[in-house]
Amino acid sequence: MNVFLYARKSTDEDDRQMLSIEAQLTELREFAKKEALSIAREFVEAMTAKKPGRPIFNEMMADVERGKVDGILSWHPDRLARNSVDGGRIIYAVDTGKLKALKFPTFWFENTPQGKFMLNIAFGQSKYYVDNLTENIQRGIRQKLRRGEYPDKAPVGYLNEPKLRTIIIDEATAPIVRRMFEAYATGKYTVCQLQELVTGWGLQTCFGNPIALSWFPKLLANPFYIGQFRFKGELYDGSHPPLISRDLFDRVQDVLARRSRGPYRKKQKPAFPLRGYFVCGQCGASITAELQKGHNYYRCTKRKGSCSLKYTREEILIGQLSTETGKAGLGDWLDKWQGRVAELKQGEAQNADAILAGQKVKLVETQTRLDRLLDVFLDGHVSRDEYTARKEKMLLDKNRLAEKVAKLEQRKGSRFELLERFISQAKRAEDAAFSGDVADMLDFHRLIGSNLKLFNATEEDERQ
Repeated sequence: MNVFLYARKSTDEDDRQMLSIEAQLTELREFAKKEALSIAREFVEAMTAKKPGRPIFNEMMADVERGKVDGILSWHPDRLARNSVDGGRIIYAVDTGKLKALKFPTFWFENTPQGKFMLNIAFGQSKYYVDNLTENIQRGIRQKLRRGEYPDKAPVGYLNEPKLRTIIIDEATAPIVRRMFEAYATGKYTVCQLQELVTGWGLQTCFGNPIALSWFPKLLANPFYIGQFRFKGELYDGSHPPLISRDLFDRVQDVLARRSRGPYRKKQKPAFPLRGYFVCGQCGASITAELQKGHNYYRCTKRKGSCSLKYTREEILIGQLSTETGKAGLGDWLDKWQGRVAELKQGEAQNADAILAGQKVKLVETQTRLDRLLDVFLDGHVSRDEYTARKEKMLLDKNRLAEKVAKLEQRKGSRFELLERFISQAKRAEDAAFSGDVADMLDFHRLIGSNLKLFNATEEDERQ
């Protein structure tokens, strides 16, 4: 009897289950000799049989349906099919006489109604095994999500700990990842420039390759670094330690939002230091620059339609920027403000405990709202999309509150920290305006969230 030999393993990775294929081939060849079977061709496939569409299996079945052989030799029916489509195809080939025999060392089959019934059961058991295995895996993943464990490979900066199956901070790459976030939060770098920067610092993938440019926006927007993670579009609280603060992460997201052109934005030429920081004051389009007669001129790109904004020379624009930046300085009031803050800080300790208690109450309330939302979803009163959207917002609020509580507990809170930072930045703005340092002035306006708009220069400006 002429037969096709079919051997299959469930993965196409060379270093996994290779012995399974070797063992199948050896056993099947010995079985063929014992049963006086003539092997017309051997088909070996490394692919799961959970779904139909295996190319080598389909090729073999096409030859079977053309009547090239009498039967198929395989280790067990589950090697041939674990889905109802392929299983039904084999049984139909037996019914129509295309297959006269199926030979298995581990399974009995005869071309009789009873034999086909048992074969159908074997295929059904194979499908049940796959379905049950899938359900067990999904149940394990759901349990991991409940515990806040990320059920996938950790991003750069973290490691998957194999013994305890947890995620820990990678002491080798974590400092570089922090520097990456801090550098991008300044707004001085495009994504292309950031890639060059961190590659120079030695940041690599787990395979030792530089991180691809297209991955940087995903890394910078990944909530995994603040102790949360997304899985199938839903946000979860993670049990892994955060790598950066929520404040730093939010500042990075602001920079990403402002650079709306995304990861493929071309690097700006340093010859135009103000380009990319202003928008048109008339139509809101972006501003471009060009060199004319030895001077840099800035104008509207007119990408939002017609606009009457004229060219503005760089020297005029820098002068106006210096004037506006200098207005943020405190002048003679600087020493008075610093003295007053010192007095206020003396009484801060008395109120620190009350503030901390208030934040903890809000944190408990947020968790209660999350629990109620889950109950409402499980009762079927809200859709999954609505539940996911509400849950993500609440988790972000909970994350911010938890970070505030942690900071207050660590240093008992400094309610005047923002005021001190304001005074410091006001002095920085005054110094930048006095020195005329364009980069420092732009950094200051970026830090305070200024919306820099370009209008037509006045006649007096043009004469200067």
